[in-house]
Amino acid sequence: MHGLVNRSIQCFLRDTYGAAVWGRIARNADLASDNFEPLMSYEPMLTTAVLQSAVSALQRPLETVLEDLGTYLVSSATLQAPRRLLRFGGISFYDFLHSLEDLPERGRLALPDLALPQMRLADLGEDRFTLFVGAMFPGVGHVVVGVLRAMADDYGALVLLDHVGHETGGADSHEQIAIHLLDQQFSEGRQFDLAQPGA
Repeated sequence: MHGLVNRSIQCFLRDTYGAAVWGRIARNADLASDNFEPLMSYEPMLTTAVLQSAVSALQRPLETVLEDLGTYLVSSATLQAPRRLLRFGGISFYDFLHSLEDLPERGRLALPDLALPQMRLADLGEDRFTLFVGAMFPGVGHVVVGVLRAMADDYGALVLLDHVGHETGGADSHEQIAIHLLDQQFSEGRQFDLAQPGA
C-alpha cells in the first residue's frame, strides 16, 4: 500500500479524534512508529490492522469510519491536493462523475507509483448512475461514498448516494455505489481556482 494512503488515514484519525487517540490506535495496531512516511510502501495488512484498531478504539462501524475518511480527504483544510486533483475533473458535478474513470491515470501523473482504485461509471439515464469501484482494499467503496458526498457539497449539487454492496470475481472484484443526481445547482459551491494560491 502506498504510504500516502496510510498517511491520509493517520492524518484523518489524528486531526479528527486527537493525537492521543491516534497514538492508542497505532499502538494497538502494533505499528513500529506512529508516523507513516508518505513516499514509502507498506504491506496491505498494516492498513487493515490500523483500520481494525480504529474501529475498536472509536466503537464505530468500519463503513462509517471509511466514509468519514473519504469526506475528510476532500474537506480538510490541511489536505488540499486530493480536492484539487478531483476538481480538475470538470466544472460541474455531472462532469466530475464522468471523469472518475480517468482518476487513476491523473493520480499517476502526480505520483507515478500511486495506485488508486479503478472506476467505471454506468449512466442509467434520468440522472441515475452506478459507479463500480475496483477492490483496492475491502470497504474502499465507502471511502468513495464519502468523497462523492463531499464533492457534491463542493460543487453545490444535491445527490443521493448508496453503497449497494460488492461482488467478488477474482480480478473483477468491485464495490457498487448508486448515485442519483437530483439538482446540479442546489446551492453555491465552494470557490475553486485553477491556479494554486500564491502561484
